Amino acid sequence: MWSHVYDPLGNPWLSTLCAAIPVIVLLGALGLFHIKAHIAALMGLVASLVVAIGIFGMPADMAMSATLMGAANGLMPIGWIILNVIFLYQLTERKGQFAVLRESITGVTNDRRLQLLLIAFCFGAFFEGAGGFGTPVAVTGAMLIGLGFSPLAASGLSLIANTAPVAYGALGTPINTLAKVTGLDVMQISSMVGRQMTPFAMIVPFWLLIAFCGWRNTLRIWPAALVAGVSFAIPQLIVSNTMGPELVAVIASVCSIAALVLFLKVWHPAEIYASTAGTMAGREVEAAHANGPTEKRSRHGYSTAEVVRAWLPWLVLSVMVFAWGSPTMKKALDAIFTLDIQWPGLHNLVQKMPPVVAEPHLEAAIYKLNILSTTGTGILVAGLISGLIMGYRPGEMMRVYRETFWSLRYSLMTIVAMLALGYLTRYSGVDITLGLAFSHTGVLYPFFGTLLGWLGVALTGSDTAANVLFGGLQKASAQQLGLSPVLMAAANSSGGVMGKMIDAQSIVVASTATQYYGKEGVILRYVFFHSLALACLVGLVVTAMAYLPPFTSLVLWP
Repeated sequence: MWSHVYDPLGNPWLSTLCAAIPVIVLLGALGLFHIKAHIAALMGLVASLVVAIGIFGMPADMAMSATLMGAANGLMPIGWIILNVIFLYQLTERKGQFAVLRESITGVTNDRRLQLLLIAFCFGAFFEGAGGFGTPVAVTGAMLIGLGFSPLAASGLSLIANTAPVAYGALGTPINTLAKVTGLDVMQISSMVGRQMTPFAMIVPFWLLIAFCGWRNTLRIWPAALVAGVSFAIPQLIVSNTMGPELVAVIASVCSIAALVLFLKVWHPAEIYASTAGTMAGREVEAAHANGPTEKRSRHGYSTAEVVRAWLPWLVLSVMVFAWGSPTMKKALDAIFTLDIQWPGLHNLVQKMPPVVAEPHLEAAIYKLNILSTTGTGILVAGLISGLIMGYRPGEMMRVYRETFWSLRYSLMTIVAMLALGYLTRYSGVDITLGLAFSHTGVLYPFFGTLLGWLGVALTGSDTAANVLFGGLQKASAQQLGLSPVLMAAANSSGGVMGKMIDAQSIVVASTATQYYGKEGVILRYVFFHSLALACLVGLVVTAMAYLPPFTSLVLWP
């Protein structure tokens, strides 16, 4: 057995600086030196091994075991999701179905701003609520590329859009996990996160559009952005406060999709924005007049049956992702096959220590091999069904799958290395040392505690994992400072959603889905400001709820 040591150098500043070395190496290699993602990930992993073993004193065999467990999780479930989403996309692309889908969307609107709202924000929220774990970025990134968006726009904007629903992703998994870790009431946490995230559900559509096309072009379609945001925010607030976390994002996203589509039947912008690059080229592109001063829906020339066939693979995907995310389906499939592996050399051998926990606590290390019930398998089933509907023979689908795997080999390698790094920092206690630096901020803790959640997701790639990592620390710190434990536990999850766009795993997913290989550093530089700025805004909201009388009532409100 080995116990965590959070200040191995006897100096909190030096220990924190050493703990940050793997993050500095990884982000520096990606963002500053433009090193390819799979090489940067391996560099970060090597740095993590040196820090964990050489400075924090983790036994080398445990460090390697944690690394291998992270690599296994990189392949399954994350890599499995990406592989099968891109397989489905390739099937539709090669049969020309995606071209029909692209043209059919212009039948709703041929304004690129509105297409971005509908796909990245509304559809993306549904896939996050139903599946999570990288599914929304993979799907919306592929769809935006198919619609002609530039690779940077498709990648970066898919990441920015995938924020508001993250806390309730995968049918409420992050909130339910946070409740188990902290021992707090799940309904109280769900309600508090809903209150914290409501303003951001309305802000994100505008933020997304401003990032894409600038202020002036956003203000020209402000009614549509407001409809998308409000129709998401209000159901999110109501469901999170009355029903619990499981269906919050699903119900809110369906309401947002329906409201925006219906609104666009009676409203259209005065002028069409035709650019798919937006401000990506470094300058604001003016809206281009098309068909006179008002928008006219494109007549794509396809029959209703052809349009239905083009959308069918994505409808099948939606159904399968939702079905695979349901507890009933998971239970049924796990009954057929699932294997809980107590990871050798790691399970119950690492001891988490106070002040992160009230008393020493053994860390479980169980790898769940649930190949049937994992979301990626539902996506594969959707791809196979869709392939048969589109007229593919089994041999043709196998060839497409093989080619897809080969094209993703470096991306899969990157994801494996990123998850290996994340698990190593978790089991070595390196990330907790970083977290403890935030916990010593006194009266400013509501702000910095929120940023702790942001850091947790940036490091682990998962709001659920960040809640496991720092949920107990948030509760303990809040109690010591006389703050509401529910407020700060919820802040960990709410702040974490803004870290989702900069975690290395999500960036690799985005670059893979948009075929923007080798440009992960470009994507990171583009989204980093948006991630940090939004996280700081969440921190200000949480601080107001902690101290300012008009807002503290939201904490006490039952």
